[in-house]
Amino acid sequence: MKEKAIHLAHLKRSFKMGEDTVHALDGISFGIEEGEFVTIMGSSGSGKSTLLNLIGCLDRPTSGTYKIDGVSIKDLGKNQLAQIRNEKIGFIFQSYNLLPRTTALENVELPLLYNNSIGVEERRKRALEALEKVSLSDRLHHTPSQLSGGQQQRVAIARSLVNDPVVILADEATGNLDTKTSYEIMALFQELNRQGKTIVFVTHEPDIASFSGRTIVLKDGKIIRDEKNTNVRVALDDLRAIPKQD
Repeated sequence: MKEKAIHLAHLKRSFKMGEDTVHALDGISFGIEEGEFVTIMGSSGSGKSTLLNLIGCLDRPTSGTYKIDGVSIKDLGKNQLAQIRNEKIGFIFQSYNLLPRTTALENVELPLLYNNSIGVEERRKRALEALEKVSLSDRLHHTPSQLSGGQQQRVAIARSLVNDPVVILADEATGNLDTKTSYEIMALFQELNRQGKTIVFVTHEPDIASFSGRTIVLKDGKIIRDEKNTNVRVALDDLRAIPKQD
């Protein structure tokens, strides 16, 4: 039996809006095993952003339990939560969130600056290896403005890998990309998953979700569907099927 990378039980998150209480998450329970590739879907207001913030240790549940890599976040202080985020979670965002005047290599090194146990040489070595994994060894010293959208997202993916996290958390990571570039990024995610990486990918696009092994759908703060994808699409195949531009 594989270790659960993520475990949520009866998770609730409520917010006060004036006189009213909004139940953004209403008793959610599920687990994600090591090596799974899971997409989370739902329309605006379904609770997926709230869920993402909880999984990413950016917020705490109102009630229920959340464990990442066997560690319960319930009683952790701010510094401990920051350490969990830095060591166990790799974040990837729709807007890349790269430092604009900083090279690809320096952007990827950034999470390691907060780890005092890693020296300069080791930091550089890990960043180089991460950029090699995303096929950007020839763009080490380019700033974001010198890179295409797809290349910027690859830098962001490399940055998420550099700490060897328990889970990669991607929020609409293909949302700003055209179809061809989106498929290239999904092919990269599928390759990382084949290498054993656990991936949680938030999307509103069904075609993107079909590249994952499992889809969880939220509505009104509840899970309305959680099922294995029996026919997982191969992004490289779809990429090859796109007509070449003259």
